Amino acid sequence: MNPITESCRPSRELGRALFRQLSLYEAAAESCRVDLSDNTNLWGAPPSARTVFENAETWMLSRYPAPYSRELNGALAAYLGVDPEMIVSGCGSDDILDSAIRAFAEPGDLLAHLDPTFGMIRVFSTVNGISTIGVSRTDSSPADALVSSGARLIYLCSPNNPTGEVLDPLLIETVVASASGLVIVDEAYAEFAGASSVGLLARYDNLLITRTLSKAFGLAGLRIGYAAGAPRIVAEVEKSRGPYKVSSIGEQAAMAALARDREWVNEKVGAVLANRDLFRRRLGDLGLAPLDSGANFLLVPVADARRTRERLAASGVAVRAFENLAEIGDALRITIGPWPMMEECLAALETAIQ
Repeated sequence: MNPITESCRPSRELGRALFRQLSLYEAAAESCRVDLSDNTNLWGAPPSARTVFENAETWMLSRYPAPYSRELNGALAAYLGVDPEMIVSGCGSDDILDSAIRAFAEPGDLLAHLDPTFGMIRVFSTVNGISTIGVSRTDSSPADALVSSGARLIYLCSPNNPTGEVLDPLLIETVVASASGLVIVDEAYAEFAGASSVGLLARYDNLLITRTLSKAFGLAGLRIGYAAGAPRIVAEVEKSRGPYKVSSIGEQAAMAALARDREWVNEKVGAVLANRDLFRRRLGDLGLAPLDSGANFLLVPVADARRTRERLAASGVAVRAFENLAEIGDALRITIGPWPMMEECLAALETAIQ
C-alpha cells in the first residue's frame, strides 16, 4: 500500500450533487459525409468575414480582446435598430442565456418554458440551481399557464428548437405584459422566420431577446451571441457574463459580416427557405409528415429515432435524434442545406425508414 496514494484519496464525494445528473453534450459523429445535425449555415462563412481571417494581424492573437465588445455591440444595435446600450454580446447565445439565468434568478427559483424546447435551457437552469417546469404547447391557454406558474424566469423560443414552430406574437406579448419577472425570447433562427419581438422592447423593460451569428450568418465557429433588452437588464447580464468573452478576430469578422455581407446572408436564407419547402414535399412522398417550421430545419416524426439516426449515420448522413418528445414522440431534426446534401439525405432516409 502506498501511503501517499492512500492519503490523496478523497474521504467524500467531490463535486456538486446537481452535476452528477448531467452528461456531456453529444455532438454528431464527425465521420459523417453529410452533416445535417447542428442547424448551422451549410453554405459556409460570409466572404467579408473570411477576408478578416486571411488578413488577421498578430495583435488579434497576442492581446486580450475588448472586455465587453462595445464596438461590436454598436454594430449589432444598428442591425436590430436599437440603442447600443441595449446590447450585450458573448460566447454564443448559450453564454447569454446562462448569464441571464444566473443574473435574474436565485438558486431554488423556477424557470417556466414551453415543452418541448431548446434542451440546453434545462441544463443552464440546473447548473445555476434553478428548477424548471414545462408547459404543453397545446395547452388551452399556454400564456396563462406560463405566467400562473409563478416562475421567476420565463423562456420562449421562436422559432422553437426542435419543433421549428414560430410562436404567436400575441402569446409572446401576453406573457411579457403579465410576467412578474424576466422573459427571455430566444430568436436564434429569427432571420429564417422573418419575424421578431424586437419591437416589444420599446414598451416592456422585463424582456431580453437573445440572438446569434451562428445560424444565418454562418459564423458558428466564432461563437458570437448577443441579446437586446433594457439597459438595466443587459447591464446585469454583463456582470454575470464577465469580460473578454468575444475574441478580437471574432469581433472584427462579425462586424465585417454585419457591414458588408447582408446580401450574402439574405441570399442563403432564401436558399434555405426554397430547399426547406422542396424537402418537405419530398419527405411527404416517403410517407413522412414534418412539422411546420420557420427555421432552417425540419422536425420529422419517426417510429424509432435512435435506430433511424444510426441507419442514416451508416449511410454517411448525420441528423439529430429526439426520443419521446412531449406530444410528438420520436423525431429527427434535419438541417436544411444545399440541395445535393438534401438529396443524399432523402436517399438514405428511404432505406432507413423501411
